[in-house]
Parts: sequence; structure tokens; C-alpha cells
Amino acid sequence: MSDDLHYLPLMEVADRLRRREVTSLEVTRALIERIGQHNGRLNGVLLSLADSALAEARRADAEIAAGFWRGPLHGVPIGVKDLLWTEGQPTTGGMAILKDFRPSEDATVVKRLRRAGAVIIAKLHTTEGATLDHHPSFPRPANPWSAAHWTGASSSGSGVSAAAGFCFGAIGTDTAGSIRIPSSANGLTGIKPTWGRVSRHGLIPLAASLDHVGPMARSAADAAAILQVIAGADADDPTALADAVPDYLAGIGRGVGDLAIGVDWDHATIGMPAEVVAAVRRAADVLAGLGARVRPIEFPSSDDGAADIGAMMQAETFIGHREHFPAEAEGYGARLRAQLERGPGEASAVARGYQARDRFAGRMRSVFRDVDLILSPMLGGILPTWREIEAFGDEIATRGRDLLRFTFPYNVAGVPALTFPGGVTADGLPIGLQLAAWRLGEADLLRAGHAFQGVTDFHMRHPAL
Repeated sequence: MSDDLHYLPLMEVADRLRRREVTSLEVTRALIERIGQHNGRLNGVLLSLADSALAEARRADAEIAAGFWRGPLHGVPIGVKDLLWTEGQPTTGGMAILKDFRPSEDATVVKRLRRAGAVIIAKLHTTEGATLDHHPSFPRPANPWSAAHWTGASSSGSGVSAAAGFCFGAIGTDTAGSIRIPSSANGLTGIKPTWGRVSRHGLIPLAASLDHVGPMARSAADAAAILQVIAGADADDPTALADAVPDYLAGIGRGVGDLAIGVDWDHATIGMPAEVVAAVRRAADVLAGLGARVRPIEFPSSDDGAADIGAMMQAETFIGHREHFPAEAEGYGARLRAQLERGPGEASAVARGYQARDRFAGRMRSVFRDVDLILSPMLGGILPTWREIEAFGDEIATRGRDLLRFTFPYNVAGVPALTFPGGVTADGLPIGLQLAAWRLGEADLLRAGHAFQGVTDFHMRHPAL
């Protein structure tokens, strides 16, 4: 068995398992060993589920040997962000106040992974309550590309673990960019689906009407395989969309010849580093060379009501913590505690925030009448160092907004967005790019990402541990 098994694409591992060229038990043991070798330094994994994972692997092998193949995730080790319930296992949400919480059931997403035969190999680190900071009582994950640089937040452990070869894909959540930023920071492909496309039942919330659940993987095809399993209506989540889930993998090879891709060149380039701008221009050229029609657009301004949208998010975060705050205030980290101490905000500002969101979504819908996808950078600059993130201090509102300038608008509108590796900086850091679509446009995003990855190799580069 190859020493670099851990870096094989999920879809290739799935094919080898289906053809019984390798067993799930062999694959799972190899990844458990790798976690043991490297997690002490990288801290992507909060809780190894080695015993149950090995049992699940043996079950998968028996089923496959009997001719019962559940699909591409059958026998494949997947990691789960520790914001999602796992029955009988600790689910902390990165919060010390929940260190003893053991849910009585799996989150719907976890149930669906298990039903598809996936091996749940680990619970993965997250920042406290899916905000910016890791709680001081938890070890902070390290970016496998560069320990000095940020892992992204809040799905930090998911990004680190998938990039380091601890799992073949991971589940993340995204309220303002928390699937896409750690995916970009760690050289992965991640998709934030349409709001409601994936059930939130069993998710510890940050801001419920902005929270999204989705996959983080090494390619668009791998992300499609995971999204296929976790998407769909859910009786336990009345906000989950009832729309039928298309066969993402069946359509992923259709190419981009029928797609119009918009770029607001001012929005995408002004104030951005030259390396990022070059990556966006290269991606536009590659997609155009594959047959897409790339045309200029004007990205809708999100300045109208931005403060009120922030008040809306603050109110939802406050509601999400009402069971524990202020009764357990001393158990919170400094930044999240300070945020909650500000209270739910003025009711009129919160109401204006919901109205501003509706106006922005309407303006975005107008853009998507002329194009199918929008291309942009992913992060509002080069990946920062941990020192730069820590130095934000009281400037977090402004500096954070700069970092999220390309991600948060799509949470506000509730539309899907895909991040994918589109370049590398001079010092070897991955550069993530982003494509967005209108609601339920995941299939178009995945096939565009797959087409790009068919003629580039950025997604095939891995950190050397």
C-alpha cells in the first residue's frame, strides 16, 4: 500500500474500496496512525474516534465483500467539525462550558454520513462557538503549510485535518466564511451550499439564519460526493429545503461551455495583492479557454445597512447562547464573552438588519439574471499570520470585515459559493479563489470547479509534514 495513501482523492479511494483493491480497515488504520504521528503538532483533531472508526471500517468491508456498496463514501474516513452532535460522544463547539455535553443523537448530517457507510474518524477542532478565537483551554490548530500562518476560522480543525491527510474530507460550517476561509487557508476545495440545502438539526448555532453546513475536501468532485449525501429535506429541521437534490457527480463532467461567468474587476482587484489579482485573471482565462463566457458585472454594494446586518447577527448569536449566558459567563473566552455582554442589540436595528438583507439579496438576484456564476478572490488579502490576527484587537470589526469582503455577502444572501485552490504565493502559501451562484446553483459551481481542476494542478499540491 502506498505511503501517500492519505493524500489520494476521495473518489479514487472510493473506487479502490469498491473494487476491493484495498480495505476500509487498512485505510482507516493508516489514517489513525497518521493522526497519531502529526496531530500533536497540528491539533486538527480534537477527539480521535479510533475504536468506533475501526468497527465501522470492518462493517464497511463486510458489506462491500457481500456486494452491498452504498456509494462513494462507503468505507471512507471522514472528519466532523465538533459543532455537530455525535451520539454519546463529546460535542463541545469549541467551548469549555460544553466539555461534558454528550448528545443523545447524531446531527442529521452525521446520520446521513453513517447511512452512506462513511467512517467517522474524528471530531475536529473549531473556534469557540464558531467565532474568531479558539478558547484558551483548547489547543490551537496549526496550518500544515506554515505554522506561522492562520488556519482560518471557524472550521479550523476541518481545514487542517483534510489538508494534513487525517481524513479524505470533512464537514464544516459557514456563517461568514467558515467553510471557505479554512479551505482556502489550507489549500482545499470547500462549498457553502444554499441556506437550507443541508439540514442544521444537531448543529450548535452561531447565527441560525446565516449558518450553513457543507463539505471541505481536496477537489470539487470529492466535495460533490459528500454534498450528495448530506443535502436534502429533513423532518427534524423545518428550515431545510424540500427541493429535490440533483445528482452532482453525474453532471460534474459537463464542462462550462453553457455558463456565463461574471467578474467585477474593480471589486476583485482594487486593494488586493498582485499575486491574488494574477490568480483571478488566470482563472478567468482558464475558464474562458474551456468555453465559458466571462463578462464584466457590477457586484451589488453591501454597505447599505451593513451595521444593521451586524446587529441582526449579534442578536442571533445572543439567542444561541441564552441557555449558558450569563449564568456561565466565566467559562467563555474573552472575545466571545465581550460580544455576548453587549446584549442582543436594539430591536429596531435588528429589524432593519433583516430588511437590509432582503434588499441585498434582491440586488444580487438581479446580477444573476445576466450571469450564472460570479468569480472573485476568496480572502480579502494574502493569508495573514497568527500574529496579525491577534493584533486585530479592538480593530476586529474593521479588519475582520476586510478579510470577509468576498465571503460574507453570500451568507447574507443565502446563496451557494465554492472556494478552490487557484494559485500559490511566492513563499508557498495557497491562494483560494471563489465562484458563487444563485440559490440551488451548487451543480453549476461543482462542475465549474471540476473543469478548472481538470486543467490545473493547484488542488493536487499538499503540505510536506
